[in-house]
Formats: sequence, structure tokens, C-alpha cells
Amino acid sequence: MLAKLMSLLLLGVVRFLTGSQARWYGCPPKAEQRIYFANHQSHADMVLIWAALPEELRSITRPIAAKDYWTKTPFRQWITTAVFNAVYVDRQATPARPPAPEGAPDNTMATAVAEADTAAAGGPDPSPEAPPRTPSPEELRAALPESDPLAPLVRALESGDSIVIFPEGTRGHGDEPQPFKSGLFKLAQMFPQVVLVPAWINNVQRVMPKGEVVPVPILCSVTFGAPVQLEPGEERRPFLDRARRAVIALREV
Repeated sequence: MLAKLMSLLLLGVVRFLTGSQARWYGCPPKAEQRIYFANHQSHADMVLIWAALPEELRSITRPIAAKDYWTKTPFRQWITTAVFNAVYVDRQATPARPPAPEGAPDNTMATAVAEADTAAAGGPDPSPEAPPRTPSPEELRAALPESDPLAPLVRALESGDSIVIFPEGTRGHGDEPQPFKSGLFKLAQMFPQVVLVPAWINNVQRVMPKGEVVPVPILCSVTFGAPVQLEPGEERRPFLDRARRAVIALREV
């Protein structure tokens, strides 16, 4: 009951301060599993998208929240858990696998030498290398380490929830979002059935400028665009650049 009351209070405050206008330009609000991805300029981005969604979509959509920021105080942790049902993510990247020690045997080279020796001795010719098989979405999800920052998002999507993500990974400071990081691409590979919806958040950085604690009433909006999808064989960077352009294009709508 307390969470419900806080939800209604926050909704009223956010709409009073920002107007919280939702503009469904490229797709209608629909209760299907989606990944909403948007530009990121303020901690209030999560709240604004939450307030812009219709009630029936808010109940099935979980925004991501930076764990280090939103769990810093008990109140922040309670509101992101009880009201927003947020997915906490660690902003620290998973450590890269250390390189092999210098002088370690090169197994690839050893295999090639062994095959050459076999052929020279009159044995069977080395079998040609088969083209690498593309892992299935299920295999990609199973191979994801539990320590990976994407693991909480994968669990949320596996449970049937929609999510809201900010592919820049950090807040931008210019008119355009920074290059997207690889998370959106990996999620698109792991969940090809989930609809990817771009969104442009306008003006929210003026409501709560970085370093300020008192919000300023400014009219804001969230424009939702036409879904994009990962095409068969599409590489990571072309897809991420295309998704970023889809977000930027909504700025002029």
C-alpha cells in the first residue's frame, strides 16, 4: 500500500514538473515484451520514461538503475525496488581475461604442425576447417557469466519483463548521445523475439542539472519510435550505429 501511494505521489510530482508527455510516433503503446532504449542525460531519465508509460505498461516494464547510485541510501533503494521495480546493474565492466603467459605453448600452431606431419607421413589429409557455427540465443544466455553486468537484464527478460536501458552506459553532455556500447547488441542476439523500441527523452537534463538537488519545472517529452531489429548476419558496430541513429532521428519529430 505504501509503495502504491508513493507511486501515485511520484507520478503527480513528475507530471507537474515535466508534463511527462508521451509521443508514440513509430509504434503504439502495446503490452508486448520490449526493450526500450533511449538517450541518457540525467538520473531522472528513468523516472521520466516510467511516468510517460501508460499504467498497464508500467506494471510490466522495469527500468535499469545504476546500483552504486540508487542503493546509496535506504530511501533510494526502497523507491527503486518497491515503486519502480528496477533492475540494478553494476557499472563496472567485467575484467578482461588475462593474456596467456609469455612462452606458453601455442596450441593452434601445435595442432597445425601435427596435421602437417600426419599428411607428410602418408596419413589422411587434414580436414578443412568448418565455418564457425552461430550460437543459438539459448547458448549465448547460458554462456554469460553471472558476474557480467548484463546478467540481471537477462534474468529480467527471461522472466517475461520489458526493460528500459540507456545504451550509452553513462550520461551524455552534448546534443547527441555518445556511441552505444555493446549491451544492446548482445541482448538483441539473446532475445530475438523481444521488440526493440527507440526513444528520445527531451529536456529532462534541464529539470535536474548535474549537481543540483532542486528540480526546475520544464516541459519534457518522451518520443517512442518505430521498432528496429538485428538483421541476420549484421555486425555489432553497424547495428549499434543504426540503433543510435534511430534514437537521434526522434529528436526532430
